[in-house]
Amino acid sequence: MGRFRKWWHETFDDWAFRSLIGPAQTKGAVQGCDQSAREQWKRDIANRKRHTREQRERRRAERA
Repeated sequence: MGRFRKWWHETFDDWAFRSLIGPAQTKGAVQGCDQSAREQWKRDIANRKRHTREQRERRRAERA
């Protein structure tokens, strides 16, 4: 019974939680913040994109 209980909670607790809170929303995520927080958010996004671009270039160079 322990495996069934674990499976039940892992499957349906997560499903119930996600159905209650709904999908993640990012529209207007930085509204209501002060200007410095918005600028930091923009810098963070730019750094993430840069890191992803560098990873793609590195993988491409390894293949070539």
